[in-house]
Amino acid sequence: MKVRYGDGKSRYGPGVSIELTGNEVARAIDAWLVAQGIHVSGPRTVTVNGDLCGRGEVYVDPSGFVISDAGRISGSGEEKGPGSKCGDIKRD
Repeated sequence: MKVRYGDGKSRYGPGVSIELTGNEVARAIDAWLVAQGIHVSGPRTVTVNGDLCGRGEVYVDPSGFVISDAGRISGSGEEKGPGSKCGDIKRD
């Protein structure tokens, strides 16, 4: 998983991009199912739009922000307050 400033070009800021591998997307879908009370046991194949998912991305608008283990990253690109982190936040 890689969390970084997005490539947005608006005057309000770049936004935040959260890039996921296919396995991370599948784990996120499994976690959502568990949160809905659906528990799957055994091997499974998770597809997105009928195909295996090679990667995924979540884009956060410039008006939003993301909090991760590394700190807070604002979609506006402006960091304020204690614990604010600028730049790429990488997570394996």
